Amino acid sequence: MDDILRFALLGLGLGALYALTAQGIVLIYRGSGVLNFAHGAIGMTAAYLQWELTANHGVPYWTALVVAVAVAGLLGVLTHLLVMRPLRRASSLARLVGTLAVFIVLTAVAVKRYGDSVQLVAGKLPSGLVKIGGVTVSEDRFWLLGIAVVITPALHLLYRRTMFGLGTTAVAENQSAASALGWSSDVIAAANWGIGSALAGLTGILIVPVIGLAVNGLTTLLLSALAAALVGRFSSFPVTLAGGLVIGVVQSELTRFGTNVTGLAASVPFLVIALVLVARGQALPLRGTFLERLPALGTGRVRPVLLAVVVAIALLLTAVSSPLWADAITNTMVLSLIILSVVVVTGYAGQVSLAAYALAGAGAFIAGHAVADWGWPFELALPAGVLGTIPIGLLFALPAIRTRGVNLAIITLGLGTTLEVMVFQNTGLATTTGSDGIEVGKQTLFGINISGVDHPQLYAGLVLVLFVLAALAVANVRRSRTGRRLIAVRANERAAAALGISVRATKLYAFGLSAAIAALAGVLIGFRSTSVVFTDFASFNSITVLGLAVIGGVGYLAGPVFGATFAAGTVGARFGDLVVPGLSEWMPLIGGIILLLTLVGNQDGIARETGGQAAALIARIRPPGPMASAPAPAPAPVEGAAGRARPLPLHVENLTVRYGGVVAVDGLSFAVEPGRIVGLIGPNGAGKTSAIDAVTGFTPAASGRVLLGGDDVTGAAVHRRARAGISRSFQSLELFEDMTVLDNLYAASDRPGPLTPVTDLVRPGSRPLPEQVLLAVREFGLDGSLDRSVGDLSYGERRLLAIARAVATSPSVLLLDEPAAGLSDDETRELARLVRRLADDWGMGVLLVEHDVDMVMSVCDQVVVLDFGRRICVGTPDEVRRDPAVRAAYLGDLAPEEAAAG
Repeated sequence: MDDILRFALLGLGLGALYALTAQGIVLIYRGSGVLNFAHGAIGMTAAYLQWELTANHGVPYWTALVVAVAVAGLLGVLTHLLVMRPLRRASSLARLVGTLAVFIVLTAVAVKRYGDSVQLVAGKLPSGLVKIGGVTVSEDRFWLLGIAVVITPALHLLYRRTMFGLGTTAVAENQSAASALGWSSDVIAAANWGIGSALAGLTGILIVPVIGLAVNGLTTLLLSALAAALVGRFSSFPVTLAGGLVIGVVQSELTRFGTNVTGLAASVPFLVIALVLVARGQALPLRGTFLERLPALGTGRVRPVLLAVVVAIALLLTAVSSPLWADAITNTMVLSLIILSVVVVTGYAGQVSLAAYALAGAGAFIAGHAVADWGWPFELALPAGVLGTIPIGLLFALPAIRTRGVNLAIITLGLGTTLEVMVFQNTGLATTTGSDGIEVGKQTLFGINISGVDHPQLYAGLVLVLFVLAALAVANVRRSRTGRRLIAVRANERAAAALGISVRATKLYAFGLSAAIAALAGVLIGFRSTSVVFTDFASFNSITVLGLAVIGGVGYLAGPVFGATFAAGTVGARFGDLVVPGLSEWMPLIGGIILLLTLVGNQDGIARETGGQAAALIARIRPPGPMASAPAPAPAPVEGAAGRARPLPLHVENLTVRYGGVVAVDGLSFAVEPGRIVGLIGPNGAGKTSAIDAVTGFTPAASGRVLLGGDDVTGAAVHRRARAGISRSFQSLELFEDMTVLDNLYAASDRPGPLTPVTDLVRPGSRPLPEQVLLAVREFGLDGSLDRSVGDLSYGERRLLAIARAVATSPSVLLLDEPAAGLSDDETRELARLVRRLADDWGMGVLLVEHDVDMVMSVCDQVVVLDFGRRICVGTPDEVRRDPAVRAAYLGDLAPEEAAAG
């Protein structure tokens, strides 16, 4: 019992420091909407600065503390002004990587100057012994708790009672409205970055007497702080304090009583994150910005002749290289493989994962045990490691079903760290007798000695060939039906689901393929020596890998090679040493600085810039050829079944939608028969879009029944309703901006088979557009724009494409949400004609939600009128015009001549 109390009291001091670190994260998030992954690194910088001033320059402790805290605050302000402010219109990925770049630079400087060993530092807080309940505990733990208890209410009052705090809250809620009231979001953000970073510096200085002064020790403090901030919802300082104290106490108790489970105490922060997510049923809070731009994507096209020449030259250079250069080539290729896994999951699927090195380590772990325990040869252990890691990758993908962006980055980093501390650092699992790792010996491939120890050139050649094969597989995926689905989910999950794409299955595929590629790299890393050593698979290395992926171009196949050259031990580092001896030692710092410059100047990476220059050079050298032929015109409309929809009626019965205590739709019933157009009108806030969202499955809390052709689809997911025959457009269009017009249509009309995700790795499927889609292209006048980017279309063309894409799913019922919004009168009349043809010639049932009452009355067979979510009238357009309740609401729109007569 005494031990329980002792370790609980010790944990309170550690938890207080977690809470203080978390308070700084909360400050920065509240003031700028940025989740600062460099927070621990800033605290580490302040701790080292204070120690150096005191130990090496004789500066008094408290003076050095004030200077170091001030420098930490200055680092925060500079991070905002020089990195985050230029990225305010960038993608969420770029803003996340911006903080990771600061993390990389600060840790690289610290490692270069101080190394990675642990330095014992004496604290200045009173360290006498205090006896409580028969338990003796160091006094400094109570001082730490007291500091946290004093600072927390001070912060609470600052942000609740002062004008600065109110301004911060206003900016967090609505930047535009706050600006109109005279609050500068830049000033607010810079001030909060400064205060939050100063708090990180103070925490770093206070914690080193407890955990020791080391680069990795302070930077990995980030997960514990993030967990505490999550408990406080990134807003409440008192709740964040409580969360930090609980984490500290639980970790302390598990350190004492959970020794039978390796790494259990270190895994507590991730377990807290997971439990909070499950309990709350929602993702971590995330503030978005307008005009976000996703990183550019390559086409995935391969030039076979050029590739063959480049690979042949690379293999020749590898064969004649020295062992040092062969090792550099191996390092470059395995790192390129890991970055390639990031291209799949982040570049193509838009899921920010920080688990690449953990998955690589899992592949090495499985393959290593296959050799050491079961005596498998390398040629069997390699695929075993790759295939065995795929289920682990799918496990990492489960959080992606609920969240994305920086939220997903936190969870995957926590999962990776948990895997590292519980498995890779477990001597009972990750070592064999008499070895520092898993003993695998020297490897042969089909009888040929390819040992990286005896024949580094052969091993480097094997790694090069495997990277090329993996890159070709990813290129095939990029050009395939599966690739279009990945990019559709990356661009807009709502729109993808509305087209029948399973967002969940697509994310699982991306994580599975990414895990397989990372595992391939992990096996090759581990088997280059005679033992698989797991210090090569530190989870936080995944942060560096994401940064290198952005430098190279996270959406391009050539990006991994470009990015890898900026890492230590690679070909780029070797060339650097030839130019400037010793330059390779500075590669981590150089890579971090280049990452910062890339984010500010060219977020799409080196690969896009290089590819554009190469294309321009080829265009100058190559003689002009014949003009490229225009896309083949779509066939003329034909009579018969080609363009006919499946005649399935839609029946909606007693549909009710509630948002908290507000009833948006109240007991709505209507039917849409094949070949008929039903209009749904009402004033703003009447519940029209809410009704469409509920019918198509975007509002799972809705009650009532939705029947399609007699089948109850009420409980079906969005993509299953779309596949069954319910399609929709969106008021805000929600097109896939990274695709051409043709690819938008393909994404809607593709219906891959069960083996397509596998066969697309080898041979990308590419079938002609179905006939009904070609008919839609002709009907909507898009046949001359198939190869154009969506961003190049006029607003009217984008409106037509949004409807054509919905039609391309071959629906039985089409739900159109404000399709004429923003169109001219002529364009609206043309659109009305097209909608009428969809019902008359194609046999579709159409539900039309539109504010243009004239259009509704001219084209619809039946009109349903809503007011405050309730149906107040239903009938033909003439009957609706004569209804007294409707005439009262729409007197000017429905019957101007009657109004004049009256």
